[in-house]
Amino acid sequence: MRIVFMGTSPFAADILRRLHRFASETAGVELVSAYCQPDRPAGRGHRLVAPPVRELAESLGLPVAQPLHFREEADRAALRALEPDVLAVAAYGLILPQAVLDIPAIGPFNVHASLLPRLRGAAPIERAVMEGDVQTGVTIMRMEAGLDTGPILAQKALAIGLDDTGGDLHRELAQLGGDLLVDVLKDCLAGNPPVPVAQNPCRATYAAKLTRQDGDIDWRLPVREVHARLRGVTPRPGGRAVLDLDGRTLTVKLTPGRFGREFAVPFSSLNLADESPAPGTILGLCRDCLTIACADAAYLIPELCPAGKKAMPASAFWNGYLRGVSQALALPPEQDAGTRG
Repeated sequence: MRIVFMGTSPFAADILRRLHRFASETAGVELVSAYCQPDRPAGRGHRLVAPPVRELAESLGLPVAQPLHFREEADRAALRALEPDVLAVAAYGLILPQAVLDIPAIGPFNVHASLLPRLRGAAPIERAVMEGDVQTGVTIMRMEAGLDTGPILAQKALAIGLDDTGGDLHRELAQLGGDLLVDVLKDCLAGNPPVPVAQNPCRATYAAKLTRQDGDIDWRLPVREVHARLRGVTPRPGGRAVLDLDGRTLTVKLTPGRFGREFAVPFSSLNLADESPAPGTILGLCRDCLTIACADAAYLIPELCPAGKKAMPASAFWNGYLRGVSQALALPPEQDAGTRG
C-alpha cells in the first residue's frame, strides 16, 4: 500500500506522525510523500514560514510537495507518478478537484474533526466548543468533490469537558483521528474495507473558518455561552474585549476561567448596590479575578493581556489599569466597531 499524505496544520502534522509510525511498523505499507500548502509570510517581518507538516515531513526524511493548487496538469501528473493507493488527507486547506480524487487506486480518505454531517467546514473543533456541544469526535470519510460531503467509513466520539478549550481538543482529536485512520487502513490491507455510509444532508451544519472578530466577546449572552465562546477561540484567534475606561478604550485578550461556583458567580453573592448590572459592567475583583457582568451572572477572568503587553494576573491588571477609574465597561462587539485598531 503506497500512501501520499496531504495536510498543512499542526492537527495534520499529528496525523502524519501517527501515519509514519504505522508505515514504518507495517510490512507492505510505504508512506511515499507529503503534500502541504506553500510557505506563507508571518510575523511583523513577513518572513516566509514553513507549515508544520513540511517541517515534520522533512525531519522524517519524506519528500514534500507544495503546489499552490491542482489546476495545472503538471501538478496532477506529478501526483499520478507517485502511484498512490491511498491519499490520506487531514486539514489540508484546499478543496481537491475530482481529477485528483480519482488518482488513488483504493481511495482518498479524509480525517475530519467532527461527527459528520455536523460541522462540515474549516473550523469544526472551535465551533463545537463555541456552540456549547457536549460531544464531538472524528470521522474518516471517503472524499468527493463537495465540502466534507463524502460517505462515512468510521467515526469515534469524544466528550467535551466544561472547561476544554479549542486547543485542548485539537490535541485529543488529532490522536483519535490518527488512530482511527490507521484502523481503516488496516482493514483495507486485510481485504475487509469499511462499507461507506452516505451522510444525511438534512442533518448537516457548517463550521465557518474563524476570523479575528470571532474572538469578540458579547457580554449580553448568558454566562455559560460567554464561557463556551471564550474557550472555543482559545488559543486562536483568542478572546478579546474592548474596555471603556472613563472614555478611554483599551483592547485586551482574555484567558477563560473554569466554569462553576468559582468562576460563574450569581449577582446576589457579590453584594452589589445594583442587583441587575448591565451586561459588560466591570464589577471589581473577586477571588483575584476581574468580574464582568453577563446577562444572568458574573464571569470571573483570571488573566488578561492588554494590547502590546504581556499577559498578567487580573489583580495586577486591576491595579495597573482600573484603580481610580470611576466607570469601566466591556463593550459588546457592535459598540466597539469604531475603536478597533
